[in-house]
Amino acid sequence: MELFNAAVVIVSSSCFSHTSEDRTGPVIADYLESRDWNTTIDIVDDDKAMIQELVRRLTADTATAPNLIVLSGGTGFTKKDVTPEAVKPLFDKEAPGIVHAMLSHSFGITPYAICSRPVAGVLNETLIVTIPGSPKGATENLDAIIDKLKHILNQLRVDSARELHKPSDHPSSEVKHSGHSHEHSHKHSHQHSHEHSHQHSHEHSHEHSHGVKLHLLSNALNGPVAQRARKSPYPMVSVLQALDYIDRFTPKPSVIKKKLTDDDITGYVLAQDVFARVNVPDFNASIVDGYAVIHSDCPGTFPVVSVSHAAPGETKRIQSGTVVRVTTGAPIPLGTTAVIPVEETEVDKETADGEEVEVKILAMNVVEGDNIRKLGSDISKGALALPKGSRISRLGGEMGLLVSIGVLEVEVYAKPVIGVLSTGDELVDLSQSSEVPLKYGQIYDTNRPLLSQLFQGYDYKVVDFGISHDTLGKLAETVESAFERVDYFITTGGVSMGETDLLKPFIERHLGGTIHFGRVAMKPGKPTTFATFPPDHKFANKAIFALPGNPASASVTSNLFVLPSLMKFSGIANTTRSTVDVILNQDAKLDPRPEYQRVHISRQGDKLVADSTGFQRSSCVGSIAGANGLLVLPSSKDVPSGKLLKGSRAQAIIIDIL
Repeated sequence: MELFNAAVVIVSSSCFSHTSEDRTGPVIADYLESRDWNTTIDIVDDDKAMIQELVRRLTADTATAPNLIVLSGGTGFTKKDVTPEAVKPLFDKEAPGIVHAMLSHSFGITPYAICSRPVAGVLNETLIVTIPGSPKGATENLDAIIDKLKHILNQLRVDSARELHKPSDHPSSEVKHSGHSHEHSHKHSHQHSHEHSHQHSHEHSHEHSHGVKLHLLSNALNGPVAQRARKSPYPMVSVLQALDYIDRFTPKPSVIKKKLTDDDITGYVLAQDVFARVNVPDFNASIVDGYAVIHSDCPGTFPVVSVSHAAPGETKRIQSGTVVRVTTGAPIPLGTTAVIPVEETEVDKETADGEEVEVKILAMNVVEGDNIRKLGSDISKGALALPKGSRISRLGGEMGLLVSIGVLEVEVYAKPVIGVLSTGDELVDLSQSSEVPLKYGQIYDTNRPLLSQLFQGYDYKVVDFGISHDTLGKLAETVESAFERVDYFITTGGVSMGETDLLKPFIERHLGGTIHFGRVAMKPGKPTTFATFPPDHKFANKAIFALPGNPASASVTSNLFVLPSLMKFSGIANTTRSTVDVILNQDAKLDPRPEYQRVHISRQGDKLVADSTGFQRSSCVGSIAGANGLLVLPSSKDVPSGKLLKGSRAQAIIIDIL
């Protein structure tokens, strides 16, 4: 049976500020998913403009828009009830039959149905229905219409209703879904009953426990501090979920041409299979210094008729009973079938000035081909030399191979240009203020130098955009101009919940970006944010990572999240960081969040041992120095003792040479 997609939108000021207060969203999700609907849950404020903005965003792309949007709440008569007024002007067509069915059903249950003002209609190919905000009222209204919704949705796809009533297409059979291709694979997994008992105790901050993505708008950029949400509206995702979002939404790599003589060729990934233009070698060559012979003549004493050096030129065919002195890599004369190393010969006769006249071949059992590198034996002309996806490393192997087969220019994936920006009024640029003492409350900006060094170490170009103070105007000016020059913009600071934390609302409200995740269940790095832009946006194919301001957090999240995205953008197929099993050299106290501690990994005998690099607070930049791995510690919720003892085994992610 085909699964249809529904977006459940909870309209509530209190739930928007405190997502844990939402009881209705999970009930509606349970209700729909038990009837074979995929669901997402969104929460929006009781604000007409915000409701309209969210609905427009959900329906903007017909390829990904939900089939159904159910808005729950805001349908009464209080001053804050504006849902009908928000969505009705958006309709292409109204659906009064749906409204009549819901009201008729509700009047059979309670006379207070008179207090509800539902509306229903169509926007593009999405059906939109408003229902009450209580779990009971919501499910009662859905009961009235649920059996007919899919038939209505099928009608939205065709030009004439007759197409739905052909013999092979009975109304009860569902037309093949041609659009609305949300990539939802999640089924609701709550273990509560469907009796709407209001006993749900989960919070949206862990994704409603069924993986639905909350499309939540951030705090207003210029709103009063007292009216800001006191909790983050962004669902807490796991590290694996964050990596999945990065894998799915990292901009696609583009293809350019590069010459091997370019100074920055290191690190590029081939976007094409490269085939040999010539044989390597392009002639039969000697592997050793010695004498080219006809193998069947040996052993014996023979005149030396000529010398062949590793230089261009024709070689003459020799006759049986003669030999030619050859050097390593030199072409062997025509007619010769083997090369005898000089160590297996003796000079039998020489001239007065020491030139060889005759040599004695001592080697026995000489066979054809001995010590000869035959034409095309390394690579034959037309053979695959380097497959698509190969990376041109700094070790020179790929460069040497490409040159050897006569290739000077290749198609490669463009490497990202990365902009780095630090935010915060307390930051001081050491390069500009090294002679000026810090004032009380000031700190030197660590993150830009740290991240620049990290990304440059992976052969990426980095542009330093300095420090942006905590003002919207300065931030907007910097980011807008930066995206004219870079593909990735990496910021640190300004992603938590303080009044000067502008990055998330700036990305959503000012830039029009899509935040794929804004919180990660990890330590350090919880407020890490990843965002991209729609295909028709002026910044399409660009990405933003807004990282925490503490240096250890910025370093850890760059290694875990930013580098895999940069690698994928660069055309690298496997972006998974290498991991090893290690033995702990100290006890490790566990945190409720999975933790990534900075460690130095060394070999002791046949084992790898992890030593802590010191105090692990996220602000402690010293914990990064000397670290070549990130120790992956589980949540204390999964370990009854709340710690791992010295000698325990754990996994570590390699971030530098062991």
